[in-house]
Amino acid sequence: MRWSTEDWHTAGEPFRIVEGVPTHGATVAERRIEAIAGEADAVRRFLCLEPRGHDDMYGGFITPPDDAGADFGVLFWHKDGFSTACGHGTIALGAWAVRTGRVPNTPNGVTIVTIDVPSGRVQALVRQSDGRIDEIVFRNVESRVLARGIPLRTSRGDVEVDLIFGGAVYATLPASAVHLEVIPAHATDLIATGREIKWALDDHPSAQLADPRLSGVYGTVLFDDLGRTDAGPRQRNVTVFADGEVDRSPCGSGTAARVALLAATGELADGETLTHDSIIGTRFHARIAERTAVGVIPEVRGNAYRVGSCTFELDAGDPLPDGFTLR
Repeated sequence: MRWSTEDWHTAGEPFRIVEGVPTHGATVAERRIEAIAGEADAVRRFLCLEPRGHDDMYGGFITPPDDAGADFGVLFWHKDGFSTACGHGTIALGAWAVRTGRVPNTPNGVTIVTIDVPSGRVQALVRQSDGRIDEIVFRNVESRVLARGIPLRTSRGDVEVDLIFGGAVYATLPASAVHLEVIPAHATDLIATGREIKWALDDHPSAQLADPRLSGVYGTVLFDDLGRTDAGPRQRNVTVFADGEVDRSPCGSGTAARVALLAATGELADGETLTHDSIIGTRFHARIAERTAVGVIPEVRGNAYRVGSCTFELDAGDPLPDGFTLR
């Protein structure tokens, strides 16, 4: 087994891009279902888990688009499988597509990169000056509130949790509700709490969507309210997704889901900007691009940076072709 990758990070969160992995299906959503138990899953484990990756690695396999309306498709993956959405990955893919010439681009202006993902069609709007990428805007699928104030008994006390959708289903609550702050010193407890809440609500009726391929809680967003800037609300969050994986960035699809919730509560108005910080201090900005009948179209602004390229090989006799995880 031999695979070449191009590695990027968005606000500190890794994104490993891989081309040429066999996937099957008429749409990206169908390819994801096939990949879960197919050949692509072996490649995911090989590239994601130790000793070639780690428990917080993230990446994507480039696929054909659903139709000619998109530039390409992608299957997002993490240590536990294949996700339905990924905002930080979409931002990284926008930078990759422009830097590699995958899409024709405008050195002074905005290049729109259209990508089919399992939850729908998204865009990365890449703004450049003299060929330098200044920022990338992730325009997500329609995002909405699924349920408010779900009572839940946890190991850290009784809480109320909201369920929100931003391409994937998230549970969200203030970190203070479980006597924590979104700081690195509390990371271990934040992970444990995020996992507990995710699995407690995974089968909740409000987490079961019309398309069952999108159902179930993908992650838990715990946040600190940091007040307001002149532009709008400022918050800090940590998203604990899959089974205990920690997003180093403010989480693109999680930020989009939070925009939907803040729009519904009136905390984020049209024309305002959510300043969204991560547990490591990196930042996204987000806004309501459009209101819909049931939610909003959010836009999340950030940037991505190339880390390097790698070629991974399976040496003869290597006893760990599938990798391993300690979490």
